[in-house]
Amino acid sequence: MPAKSKSQQKAAGAALAAKRGDIKKGELKGASKSMEKSMSEKQLHDLAATKRKGKPENASKS
Repeated sequence: MPAKSKSQQKAAGAALAAKRGDIKKGELKGASKSMEKSMSEKQLHDLAATKRKGKPENASKS
């Protein structure tokens, strides 16, 4: 499942880093905190590996 925005891709990257132990889980905030708890390492990797070119900074809420 590809990321829909740059911010979603960045949050997934932070959550993936915490899940792997590269950063402390306590340093996570907002979406990355809930992503780390609810998603598998593979799901996070798939989101984080999405190309950023052509993605909006934030996904629209419609």
